[in-house]
Amino acid sequence: MSASKSAYSLWLASRRLTETPALFSQIRGLESAVPLATRLQVQEAFRSARAARSQCAQLPHFRRREALLHIADRIRQQHSLFAHTLAMEVRKPISDARVEVDRAIDTFTLAAEESTRMHGKFEPMDISLRNAPYTGITTRFPAGVISMIAPFNFPLNLAAHKIGPAIAAGCPFVLKPSDRTPASALMLGEILAETNLPTGAFSILPCAPEDADQYSVDENIDVISFTGSPKVGWHIKSLAPKKKVLLELGGNAACVVTEDANIASAAQRILFGAFYSAGQSCISVQRVFIHESIYDQMKSTLIEGTHALNKRRGDLLDENTFLCPMIAESEAKRAEAAVQRAVREDGARILVGGTRDGDVFDCTIVEDAGARSPLTRNEQFAPIFHMQPYSDYKKVLECVNDSDFGLQAGVFTRDINKAFYAYNHLHVGGVVINDIPSARVDSQAYGGVKESGVGREGLRYAIEDFTEIKVMLLKDLGRLDD
Repeated sequence: MSASKSAYSLWLASRRLTETPALFSQIRGLESAVPLATRLQVQEAFRSARAARSQCAQLPHFRRREALLHIADRIRQQHSLFAHTLAMEVRKPISDARVEVDRAIDTFTLAAEESTRMHGKFEPMDISLRNAPYTGITTRFPAGVISMIAPFNFPLNLAAHKIGPAIAAGCPFVLKPSDRTPASALMLGEILAETNLPTGAFSILPCAPEDADQYSVDENIDVISFTGSPKVGWHIKSLAPKKKVLLELGGNAACVVTEDANIASAAQRILFGAFYSAGQSCISVQRVFIHESIYDQMKSTLIEGTHALNKRRGDLLDENTFLCPMIAESEAKRAEAAVQRAVREDGARILVGGTRDGDVFDCTIVEDAGARSPLTRNEQFAPIFHMQPYSDYKKVLECVNDSDFGLQAGVFTRDINKAFYAYNHLHVGGVVINDIPSARVDSQAYGGVKESGVGREGLRYAIEDFTEIKVMLLKDLGRLDD
């Protein structure tokens, strides 16, 4: 296994910063402290991006594709290094880290493919006698400078989901990776610097929390793309009322298991969806509704499986490790307090787990907390799920909808009519049939409704959000005077 890098550099206006940074962040698990940018450097980055806007927009589509394919190839060549870095900085098992690297390769490859598919429309405009002479052409043009704010939990692939569409769309960008997990994004900077992108097309600048607002208020920003907590996301939107703001926020994803589902398969996937990466995913399984006819059987299967997963704690570089630390001990304490409160105030029962050892919180199943409990209504972002039986399919979907969030939901069923009923009636951004809401294909439209955000990721859809439609009206097109 390759060790992580011994040094990391900031990237400002497509160049490596060589001067000694004024601020550093010590990332647990990495050999070197990671530099943090100052507010003045972030401001310079946005000015440089503004200056590069025209060149980026005029970059031929095949050149954009070349750059994106180069990024994918270089990540593939450094697969072990990226995986090791992710495992160390995020504190996730190496098996999960490898999957994230694979997904980032897919994401940049898909972006390369989409970069040459940005089609327009030729539209008749003769909707009335008055408009008979007109024909229209609509085309998508780059929206301008993109401010990108990425979270700590999937720092490589979620950065790829912003960088890839921006390059494909012809937009310069400034990326703020999380100050908790910036290393893999800074490694991307080295690869971006090898491409044919114009000078100033990119900057990658983690910064201290007190300077992060520059990524929302800078006058050179045209579009803000944020992934993170609802509290921060909606605050950013309030700071930038005249900018396009795209928010991929939180959730408390539900999973419904009908009476005809494969119990063993559904249980296995629910356990993975609830507990992988210590539950630190916006689409981790948090609420599980199981038909009453199979509830006891599935409950036993889930409890047994959770006990087994809690035993798989160990070295993050061990292939068998599953249970991993949370990003900080304070987060594990928060999860512990949430479960204890549900037991104390809401009558919840812990079926398995509920204990903490430093920054590790056990995989935990709870029942009987009730629909109004903060444990079931709030996003936990921890390895916790609540389970309960149901009898009426239509009513259980109403329970799923009884949430401030609406990112994704999963339904295990063999009934195609129930599948389409869920698709038609669940108020979420995505419905996953016969799998967990934690499933995400990197090409799909991905995003939520309600408190889960606005806009969509997924390469084609993000490119649409990073571009603007422009129309050209042509009068008397093709007309020849006699």
